[in-house]
Amino acid sequence: MRWIAPILLLLVSATTSLPPRAATAQEEAEPFYLLRDVTLYRSADSLRPVTRLPFRTTVFRMEQEEGWTRVRTGEGDEGYVYGAVLSNTWVRVSKKSKTLYLYQGGTLVGTYPADFGYNPLSDKEQRGTTAMRDHWRTPEGTFFVVDRNARSTFYRAFVLNYPTAEDARRGLARGLVSQREHDAIVAAEQGFRRPPMNTALGGMIEIHGHGTGAGLNWTQGCVAVRNAHMDTLWPYVQVGTPVVIEP
Repeated sequence: MRWIAPILLLLVSATTSLPPRAATAQEEAEPFYLLRDVTLYRSADSLRPVTRLPFRTTVFRMEQEEGWTRVRTGEGDEGYVYGAVLSNTWVRVSKKSKTLYLYQGGTLVGTYPADFGYNPLSDKEQRGTTAMRDHWRTPEGTFFVVDRNARSTFYRAFVLNYPTAEDARRGLARGLVSQREHDAIVAAEQGFRRPPMNTALGGMIEIHGHGTGAGLNWTQGCVAVRNAHMDTLWPYVQVGTPVVIEP
C-alpha cells in the first residue's frame, strides 16, 4: 500500500470581506496554497514586487489588509498577495467508510456518500479492462485536481493527477511503462500538469457525478457522488485542490 502523505498541511482560506486584523498564532502556523502563479509584493499594492510564486506554493498567512493578505513563504520571504489567490480547501475520500469529506483547513464542511471502483479493496496498479475488471480500482494516495469538466458524461467531474510520480516509479520497476513514459509522468507532477493517461497504468481517475449515494462499486476507478453533491462541491474544489484517497 502506498504511503499517504499527511494532509494537515492544509489550509485556511483568505477572504476579502473581513476587516484588517492580526492572525492568531494558530492561523499564522497554518499553511495555505496558491491557486495560480502570483507576484509577492512588498506592500499592500502592486508597486513593489518581491518575487514570483508559482501555482500551489505553500505560504503562511500573517494578516489581512483591505483584500490583501500578508504571507510568509517557507523560504522566509514576506510580502503581500491578493487574498483571492489563496485557498484552504481539500478533500478526503475514505473507501472504508464509502464517504467523501470536504474540508476547509481543519474544519469539516460536509460529508457525501460515494461509490468506488469495481474492486474496492485494492490499490490501483494498472489499467483495467472488461477482461480485467479487477483492475478497475480506485487509487489510494495523495493527489490534486488537474482539471474540472463541467460537461462530463457523468454530469460534472474533477480530474485527478493519476498516475503520479510514485505510480510511474512502480510501473517502471514492473515493466508497465517505458523510461520515456516514466519521465513524462514525473515531469508532469513536478510542473503540476495533467500526466499522460494513456499508459498501462491507466488514467482519467475522477471525482464525478451520477453516484448512487449507496456506496456501490461500479466505476472504473473513479469516485462517484450524487449530482446534487457535485453541485455543492463545485464552487469549493478548484484546479490545484488536494485530494487524499484512503483505503
